[in-house]
Amino acid sequence: MAGEGIINICKPGGMTSHDVVGRVRRIVGKKRVGHTGTLDPEAEGVLPVAIGSAARVMQFLDLDLKTYRCELTLGRETDTEDIWGKEIRRAPEEQVNRITPEEVLRVMDGFRGVIDQVPPMYSALKVDGKRLYEYAREGKPVEVKSRRICIPEIHVEEMMLGRGTDSRIRFELTCTKGTYVRTVCHDAGAALGVSAVMSSLTRTVSGAFRIEDAVTLEELEAMNPEEMDRVIRPPQEAMIHFGEAVFEPEYARKLVNGLSVMERYGRITKAPEYQDRDFWLPMDEAYRRMYLAFDPSRRFLGVVRADRDKKYGRVYRPVKIFLQGGYVI
Repeated sequence: MAGEGIINICKPGGMTSHDVVGRVRRIVGKKRVGHTGTLDPEAEGVLPVAIGSAARVMQFLDLDLKTYRCELTLGRETDTEDIWGKEIRRAPEEQVNRITPEEVLRVMDGFRGVIDQVPPMYSALKVDGKRLYEYAREGKPVEVKSRRICIPEIHVEEMMLGRGTDSRIRFELTCTKGTYVRTVCHDAGAALGVSAVMSSLTRTVSGAFRIEDAVTLEELEAMNPEEMDRVIRPPQEAMIHFGEAVFEPEYARKLVNGLSVMERYGRITKAPEYQDRDFWLPMDEAYRRMYLAFDPSRRFLGVVRADRDKKYGRVYRPVKIFLQGGYVI
């Protein structure tokens, strides 16, 4: 039976994220398994899967950026905003062929930065307790409000224009949580006046996890226990935006037991990434004061927050303790 931590899975196309979790659950022999962010069924690439108590990192990954390589096909519109959906219409070939590289670059660059995006109807987002894809399948109208997202980077890599409704654009983008790349493709087509659908999607980065380090389900299944333990990463590696602080054993034990520790007993070795600067979008202000707590031997204790206490002044409060079985010196 495998240990607990996070496995960087390379999800294949044609498989839901839920199905990947089920397969990993059977391979590792653990019941508590979950992914850190859904990929569309036809998309492939990085899907971090948390095993056991490591699943508790999910609440701390809001600031993680994702990077995707994407291809869109011009001149088509579907109900799902990707090429696998039901086709609604096609633009005239000659209209698609009038699109120039300069227009493409201008439109794609317009997605850079903080923008408002309306999520697609075929998505798992909930409205009034019901998922949007359920409304879509029932043909029921529902108001979908736009959400603020950020795309810090977007680059066009290749343009295959002049091919009518087989004209394609390949690009890479880095975005915040909750961004629908399908909708970026749809909106790009609308801005170009011909509609567009996403025709391929690969996630290459998700927070701390990169595609070059990912393992396939087949590779994972073929591993012996020792090999599997080597690809299971400890949960602290996922929380890259927090600071780090070291506590001597006496105070490490107090934190693990749920007690606060005065600030002078913690030695900061790394400041939180957003301690003195802003994220692109509104963030939980507590993230500016969050630290991964370790003892002097680099044993990971959990997540603590620097707070001000009326009686003791500045203290570190336990937020989530990951060390199991208590702290033994």
